[in-house]
Amino acid sequence: MALADCDRVSEIRVRGWQHAYQGLMPQSYLDGLSIAADAERRRARWAQGDGSVVNLLAERAGKVLGWAAYGPYRDCDVRTGDAELYAIYVDPAHLGAGLGRALLAEAVERCSSYPRMYLWVLRGNAPARRFYERAGFRPDGAEEPFEAGGVSVPEVRYVRDLPG
Repeated sequence: MALADCDRVSEIRVRGWQHAYQGLMPQSYLDGLSIAADAERRRARWAQGDGSVVNLLAERAGKVLGWAAYGPYRDCDVRTGDAELYAIYVDPAHLGAGLGRALLAEAVERCSSYPRMYLWVLRGNAPARRFYERAGFRPDGAEEPFEAGGVSVPEVRYVRDLPG
């Protein structure tokens, strides 16, 4: 990913949230998400990044259709010896075309030197949970609330052992 990709990645992320989290988060929260504001935050993070977060893009015919980010697992602000998938989103118009599977497989492969990879997923997001379970991830019992528009939305942690 390059700095110039931030606008498209933010578009995919925001549209992905609005599609995947409908009915799981307040609609007013989802409707209030701003691609421009997300892109501005993404560019700022890019400028301040220390290289520990890796951003992957899925492209077809030169157009960015998916994005994933991974790096060291964050246990609060403490980094552990494990990896974490921070995000994975595909343009909703291209769901089911294998882009998400390809991004996830690439992230897992690139993290193969870690003992484990973690990720967080909304408890009520059954399609995402099935997606991760088919890829060998399993819930490990940890849960955390995520606040969206004043509403607590529970997330569950998934883990997959890696060759490490």
